[in-house]
Amino acid sequence: MRVFIDADSCPVRVREIVCKAAKKRSFLAIFAANRPIPLPKNQNVQFIQVEEGEGKADAFIKEQVGVGDLVITRDIPLAAELVKQGPLVINDRGELYTKENVRERLSIRNFMKELREVGLYESPLGGYGKKEVKAFAATFDRILTQLERQSNKGRD
Repeated sequence: MRVFIDADSCPVRVREIVCKAAKKRSFLAIFAANRPIPLPKNQNVQFIQVEEGEGKADAFIKEQVGVGDLVITRDIPLAAELVKQGPLVINDRGELYTKENVRERLSIRNFMKELREVGLYESPLGGYGKKEVKAFAATFDRILTQLERQSNKGRD
């Protein structure tokens, strides 16, 4: 089991939770970004710096990820593509993207983007605080446990 993190916009607190879990539960956490990201020294944490350019970290993740892996990303278009490939995908707020809900989320995202572009909607300043961290941590732990169980069944 591997956990891929679209690290370009990943909150510090999420990085900390993932790194701590990688060490404790012995899985590989792979952070991909087009700029250096501060991470702790940990044999279970790997940083891949991709070349500069939009979508380069996304392309790396899509190329490397497989069934039985987990991806953490804020990028809904990336999540929509990944869900088709088979890994589990969550965002930094603990929302699980599924084949059933990702199209709707993508449609809403695209609609809101269009409204912003023509000046009909201004995004409220939504913070990332304790509530969001707690939701992420709970979902992350639940999914790690689920993936570990599936992995152990495969060994039996």
